[in-house]
Amino acid sequence: MSELPTVKQLEFMVAVADTLNFRLAAESCFVTQPALSVQIQLLEEKLGVKLFERDRRRVLLTAAGESLVEQGRGVLADLRDMAEGAGRFSEPLTGTLRLGVIHTAAPYILPKALAEVRRRHPGLRVLIREGKTEDLVREVSEGSLDVVLLALEAELGDLERLSLFREPFVLAVPSGHGLSGRKRLREKDLRDEEMLLLDDGHCLRDQAMLVCERGGGSELGDFRASSLATLVQMVAGGVGVTLLPEMSVGVEGSYDGVELVGFGGNGPSRTIGLVWRKSSSRGDEFELLGEAIEQGCEDSL
Repeated sequence: MSELPTVKQLEFMVAVADTLNFRLAAESCFVTQPALSVQIQLLEEKLGVKLFERDRRRVLLTAAGESLVEQGRGVLADLRDMAEGAGRFSEPLTGTLRLGVIHTAAPYILPKALAEVRRRHPGLRVLIREGKTEDLVREVSEGSLDVVLLALEAELGDLERLSLFREPFVLAVPSGHGLSGRKRLREKDLRDEEMLLLDDGHCLRDQAMLVCERGGGSELGDFRASSLATLVQMVAGGVGVTLLPEMSVGVEGSYDGVELVGFGGNGPSRTIGLVWRKSSSRGDEFELLGEAIEQGCEDSL
């Protein structure tokens, strides 16, 4: 091959693959649709393969396109890491950082954590992407996120990880429930309890399900929530019980009709930490970020 693809052509290719729509891809890349189409055509000529099947109604990836798009994502991620890593030679944690945070931590951990991050690193601009664990892990692996704050018990592939702190779970039960008023619970106390859980994609769902199964309980199968707030309101209505991460108690534990009961010292918990690509050159920076987040969270845990 006499001529290599340009970075712009790779960006256009990935944008079309993400949207399966040339108009939307052009808008996301801030170019006109004809300009994007020409560059995709030139890229296909350079590579000697068709990347997309397209007609008036739809756009589909070819088999070659699926493979080459994934390689393109990797190339773009490596280029971003190189450009962002160069900034470390002047001052760490400056410029823009794309941080992903799981839904079950973001509203409880970010206010104090980001305040401490800004205090320590005023030259850093943090862009927040809140989402489900599986989505955030995919996005950091592909390079659209730099680092993710999540529970390390999730399936993380070959991502680099940094443990920050252990967070216990508490059980939310309706007022007057048989477990209310207890000083400490054991997992076996969950026997025959119906557990309210989040929907698929939340790592907290998987963790709570394991605790439930170990204790002999079961999932309330006809209901799944998208937020902890919904789970707690269902508990207040007497529908079932649920596990909450300790950091959420100050916000979600104040509903009338709900009582919170803790477990013993070795009770169920999760480990909050940071993950990033092993190829990233910013590992030292992410350790500094972790220190700031951990310090900022101390008062809220």
